[in-house]
Amino acid sequence: MFQMFKDWFWLERFWLPPTIKWSDLEDHDGLVFVKPSHLYMTIPYAFGLIIIRHFFEKFIASPLAKTIGIKEEIRKKITPNTVLEHFFKHSTRKPSQTDIYGLAKKCNLTERQVERWFRSRRNQDRPCRMKKFQEACWRFTFYLMITIAGIAFLYDKPWVYDLWEVWNGYPRQPLLPSQYWYYILEMSFYWSLLFSLGSDIKRKDFLAHVIHHLAAVSLMSFSWCANYIRSGTLVMILHDVADIWLESAKMFSYAGWKQTCNTLFFIFSIIFFISRLIIFPFWILYCTLILPLQYLEPFFSCIFLNLQLMVLQVLNLYWGYFILKMLKRCIFTKNIQDVRSDDEDEYEEEEVEEEEEEKEEATKGKETDSLKNSLGANRHLIPNGQHGC
Repeated sequence: MFQMFKDWFWLERFWLPPTIKWSDLEDHDGLVFVKPSHLYMTIPYAFGLIIIRHFFEKFIASPLAKTIGIKEEIRKKITPNTVLEHFFKHSTRKPSQTDIYGLAKKCNLTERQVERWFRSRRNQDRPCRMKKFQEACWRFTFYLMITIAGIAFLYDKPWVYDLWEVWNGYPRQPLLPSQYWYYILEMSFYWSLLFSLGSDIKRKDFLAHVIHHLAAVSLMSFSWCANYIRSGTLVMILHDVADIWLESAKMFSYAGWKQTCNTLFFIFSIIFFISRLIIFPFWILYCTLILPLQYLEPFFSCIFLNLQLMVLQVLNLYWGYFILKMLKRCIFTKNIQDVRSDDEDEYEEEEVEEEEEEKEEATKGKETDSLKNSLGANRHLIPNGQHGC
């Protein structure tokens, strides 16, 4: 049964142009061609990247964060309360005023104490700046290194400057060592991001990130098996070059360097719109949709490749919408805030409210103590027999 499915899955008419056989892509005369079995190595490499990331965040990202002013946050411990905890987990994180009144009666607390407990409990789940900085720093470092490697691999390749060369000789295009490592490392990185989604900070576009990572892995795997390596390397370099600036902007945002963050974000926006909304649709998609018709008859894998690229372009438009919203906010408020993180903003607002409440109570306590001390000091001025008034 499995062998029948395998034979059907790898039918040449699904993957290759008409008249081309798998035997045409076997290694010969020192030329190496892509093989699906090469992709097996991306999984162990992905776990290797996760291990490297752990040590990178601990020994490089954390000290760097402290150097630029990000401190470890000490969360205030909350008083355990099984009734409130059960309501928090199984009902709602933000109880209504009616719920607060009922919970206060049930727990023999004041309504203000219940409100403060829920606010503190929500802040327990708030992602700290240190963790956000570590994640951004890791992604920045990888994107920077893989972009430099990509430029080094591609700068002398003819298909970078002449898109017709992407299809010249297809699919009998041998695999270069630089292409192998560029593809394998990039794919391993996206696998590692998928594997760590459960532990990474969740944002509003969590689902979009899952779709993006799956689409990236699927697209790279498919383009590898069908030997669309040349167009694949162009897609990867175009998408990596903008991400460097985004992650660096995030790093400085978490450090509170607003002016630097704004500058880097503007650079990112320009590169994003040029690379993903101009070059990608009008050059790369033109290369994969129109140019093959000059060489080959339409076939399944080419159609499927373009469907995946169009899904990727829809995601680019989706993120372009968020970028425009952030630019609008920056222009009118002079402050860039990630519109995907409104829930994090609420956490920070609540923490500020909690700190203000604590300061207010501390001030009241000091005033009360001062009043008591004042009365005690002036007690001798009160005539005898009038202390009880």
